[in-house]
Amino acid sequence: MCDLHDPNEHSHEATAGSGLSRRQIVQLLGAAGIATTAVTATADPAVAATADSAVGVTEAQAAAYTPPEGLAEDSAAKRTALAWIEQNASRITDLNDEIWEHAELSLREWNSSLAQADFLRKAGFDIEFGTAGFPTAFTATYRRGKGGPVIGFSGEYDALPGLSQKAGAGEHDPREYVHDPFAPGYGPGHGCGHCALGTAAAAAAAAVAEAARRHRLDVTVKFFGSTAEEQLIGKTYAVSQGVYDGLDAFLDWHPSTGNATGWGTSNAMTAITFTFLGVAGHGGTPLGNKSALDAAVMMASMSEFLREESMGPSARLHWVINNGGDIPNVTPEIAQISYYVREGSVARVNSLLEKVIAVSEAAARASRTSVQHKITSACWNQLPSKAFAELMYDNMRQIGPPEFSAEAQRLAKELQKSLGLPESGLHDEISELTPPNPVFLGGGSTDVADISWQVPTVSMGAALAPIGTKMHTWSTASCAGSAPGHAAIRAAAKYLAATAVDLLVKPELLRGLKEEFDKRREGVEWRTALPEGYEPPMYEPPAWFLQRTGQSWPPENITWPPRRIVSKEKFSSLGPALQPQT
Repeated sequence: MCDLHDPNEHSHEATAGSGLSRRQIVQLLGAAGIATTAVTATADPAVAATADSAVGVTEAQAAAYTPPEGLAEDSAAKRTALAWIEQNASRITDLNDEIWEHAELSLREWNSSLAQADFLRKAGFDIEFGTAGFPTAFTATYRRGKGGPVIGFSGEYDALPGLSQKAGAGEHDPREYVHDPFAPGYGPGHGCGHCALGTAAAAAAAAVAEAARRHRLDVTVKFFGSTAEEQLIGKTYAVSQGVYDGLDAFLDWHPSTGNATGWGTSNAMTAITFTFLGVAGHGGTPLGNKSALDAAVMMASMSEFLREESMGPSARLHWVINNGGDIPNVTPEIAQISYYVREGSVARVNSLLEKVIAVSEAAARASRTSVQHKITSACWNQLPSKAFAELMYDNMRQIGPPEFSAEAQRLAKELQKSLGLPESGLHDEISELTPPNPVFLGGGSTDVADISWQVPTVSMGAALAPIGTKMHTWSTASCAGSAPGHAAIRAAAKYLAATAVDLLVKPELLRGLKEEFDKRREGVEWRTALPEGYEPPMYEPPAWFLQRTGQSWPPENITWPPRRIVSKEKFSSLGPALQPQT
């Protein structure tokens, strides 16, 4: 799940005299009630670092906030970068559409990663595949001169399962329908818009490289093609391996329903899969069988009871049974249920995670099965950068919102009608920059968060999906491969490139970002949230991909083949046989 930037997060109706929106006041009142009944705990430094008070901003100053102007400079280098994006608009949208067509799932983005890498190679970047051992991750580097800053861009390209949709279709119409008389479904699709995310970031990186060439600006531009963002695996592990060390600034964006930036935080998260093992048997003679599916269902039910007394307002807990058997006439011997456990910091995630693990053990005891668990990913909450957000906002304001065609707005309204939403179209304004809500009430997670603790990081959103809709839906997939997505990509690439160029031509801005970053990090020691001995999950690449990218298999950081999970459980006893009655 990505960290999204939605203009609906900011009310434009600030209550007179308070500087807070109605929504913020309601949240404060609700949180105050929670605080008076909660058990007293030591303040979490990882949460305190995200507050404006960490950099000396008082409550009164935050309430009277007005975004500064004049940060973004209309330089010749910036004009070159923006012109490059316009001149290469068709190449850029072609890259998006190619990745959209592939719609490849996490850790298997064979064609998508190659397409993005080839685009950057043609722009003068050196490409190295296999970043942190991931076959589809790559690092693209452009260097000009010596001693200049190192600017990083974030690229992604994985799709989501079950969200296939025809591009530009206003009603649900899967592009890939999977026929199965017992379990029909849909193929994968770009329901989070990562085809656009990686494309716009690659275009911005190439535009900055062109500006540096033309205007003799010393810089190293690094583009990180990251795998498996939807599983929050690629960047979290890469950060733990030092991949993002040495950067001076990092720029990130995500498709959204609005055009906005800010300096809020995100939820930390741990992804964990529980595997229950039982004994298979005929459904018609079930006595003595041990159903692993029963255990998974019991766990799901019991974990729901955590919500009332064990989950704070910033917590999120969601699950899916991703292996529950194939046919009712065979008692499932193996079943798996996966959870995303989210909270405002790693420490709070771990507290909730302990309770979830306890539930799994109770379900195993009740069902007479065995259980094991594996953490597949874990990330921090995001460390914000107010100064970086202000610079990004000034550029967004000067460049203006995406230029949506009549075709794009028509599609958006068709989708809204299909989903039962007001037919308001696409967001065509730049949302006002406002301070984050004083009380963090939770939300999405992002593996960019771990990067944000290593280097000053900015995130922004550009409108790709219709107002009122959500990411991770087929409607987003429809937009990502058609007119709304194309407009969002051009705008996002310009916002990213313009902000990066400002850091090159105005070094004092970069110094300010670093000063704020150092202040926020005071007293916080970042350590990866991944468990000791963690091995990231991977799929074996096809031979042609290894040959194209110059890699060998397996990488050194995983055990291959992986350990097999096989049930060794025994049938359950019903006790001594009953004597026949006479």
